[in-house]
Amino acid sequence: MADIDEELRAVLIGTAHKLADAARCAILPLFRVVDLQTDNKAAGAFDPVTAADRNAEAAMREVLARLRPDDAILGEEYGVKRGTTGLVWVLDPVDGTRGFISGTPTWGVLIAVGDANGPVLGVIDQPYIGERFIGGLGEASVDGPQGKIGLRTRTPRDLGEATLFTTFPEVGTTAEGAAFRRLSERCKLTRYGMDCYAYALVAAGQIDLVVEAGLQSYDIQAPIAVIEAAGGVVTDWQGGRVHDGGQVLAAANAEIHAAAMAILNA
Repeated sequence: MADIDEELRAVLIGTAHKLADAARCAILPLFRVVDLQTDNKAAGAFDPVTAADRNAEAAMREVLARLRPDDAILGEEYGVKRGTTGLVWVLDPVDGTRGFISGTPTWGVLIAVGDANGPVLGVIDQPYIGERFIGGLGEASVDGPQGKIGLRTRTPRDLGEATLFTTFPEVGTTAEGAAFRRLSERCKLTRYGMDCYAYALVAAGQIDLVVEAGLQSYDIQAPIAVIEAAGGVVTDWQGGRVHDGGQVLAAANAEIHAAAMAILNA
């Protein structure tokens, strides 16, 4: 992407915050509602969606229609809106709907903006906890109950001292799951089920690695921007670009990224 001047930088950051605010307002009234209606988007599997997902994306699209009407949009629930500026907003209104319908506060709102080469700015917002992680365009911070704090990933350490996260123990195909287990056996601690919040923890310097498979672009573009702004590395399992989704290896630093990638590809 061409250089973004200070005026556009301020506009994009301000718009991202307004999108996150709009999503919070749409989602929170529905969180932990007893017997909230849940629909299934997948035949032969369970891919839940609720009014919170739909209402939040609709609210964010309304903000963009007012503030950035010529930008493109890619959203999980309502698909693609084409634009003319070269910028695209990538929206996942509730990343972790399974957690949302279970009442756990580990889901989040994912917002990214960038171009065909990937995101330049990302937000991971957890409305219930009240934490907002933002990274890119000179920003790398989390604002929440402890105030506003700069983001910085962990320093290098041996895999034997590392903490590894993924969402589902199965991790994609049988072969992908076997590769993950090889890595897990080398790490000090493995945890499951955090959805996008695990990526926020990498950026915050709390954990070392997140490994996943079968992701969509709206699952990973915001985490890429936030983690990279904090000093981390996010690629596919072969070290390539991953803003279009697929296998994801997010790491706190280049050293542990290389060590994990070697085991995943062994």
